[in-house]
Amino acid sequence: MNASLLTGLGLAAKASAADTEGNPANEYRSTFSMDQNQVSLYTHARVEPTKVFHITDTHLSLDDERGVPYREFSARMAAAYTGNSHFQSGETCSAEESFEWTLDRARKGKANFLALTGDIFSFPSEAAVGWVLKQLDATGIPFAYVAGNHDWHYEGMKGSSRELRDTWTTERLAPMYQGNSPLYATYEYNGIRFVCIDNSTYEILPEQLEFFTAQMNSALPMLLLLHIPLYMPGRSMGFGCGHPEWGEQSDRNYEIERREKWPAGGHTQVTLDFYRAVFEAPNLLAVLAGHTHRQSLDIKNGIPQLVSRENASGFYLEVNIQTTG
Repeated sequence: MNASLLTGLGLAAKASAADTEGNPANEYRSTFSMDQNQVSLYTHARVEPTKVFHITDTHLSLDDERGVPYREFSARMAAAYTGNSHFQSGETCSAEESFEWTLDRARKGKANFLALTGDIFSFPSEAAVGWVLKQLDATGIPFAYVAGNHDWHYEGMKGSSRELRDTWTTERLAPMYQGNSPLYATYEYNGIRFVCIDNSTYEILPEQLEFFTAQMNSALPMLLLLHIPLYMPGRSMGFGCGHPEWGEQSDRNYEIERREKWPAGGHTQVTLDFYRAVFEAPNLLAVLAGHTHRQSLDIKNGIPQLVSRENASGFYLEVNIQTTG
């Protein structure tokens, strides 16, 4: 079922009985609905009512003198997303203004948790990371963060995507992980487990698959936080994690992003195994992702994948989770 049209019309989409009956997931997943940027997830598990603000792709480019030696690698993205049209008012706004506005909405709306799913930064700027942490701390709202492909990428810098991710998640983005591994982590709140998996290279590592598989055996319902959306038939290569055509022949942006090409052999078996495991997870309520800068909803095996628009325009998804009878 592809429910993007329903999303655009502001209509509700609900899982059918066929999606939820006769399988172990029935212990966890019930129905869900979506109206514009408001989502309701209902679970048979015992949880406290929880409001999550899903924020992705803010593309902050704040920088200072510490970034001067890296300007040749950050110049293109530093000039992007400086003047955006706000998704509600239509007024021109900066990425910083959009992020501040969204956090203010979260605070006033009594959000319980912030799910940040990557490309919060346009490049790994120390100034931007420090500014974001200050804004997040001021809200007093717990948060989880997983990196996107721009967060750690200096365009034109030598090194493989994996090497550059390892370097800059450690040297610049580390405070965002609150002492946890950049590659995978869990956060528990109100009886819900938030599972973070970094798939910002489009690929999954063996240790990430092992970690996720362990979470499938948890008694807690979970939300999966990713940057790159998981493959859905009929979707673009932006839904690249697990896409059967992902690889060198389908890579259209490596030159403008000044990075290595995607591998000629396509996905590793580990990535494909992860893709399969996600949609077999009985306790998974939903996948939250970003990257495409377009809001969409797809459902596979009764599991909704909720992709949010870019927060550079102020957009966010409000995801409400509660127990149903």
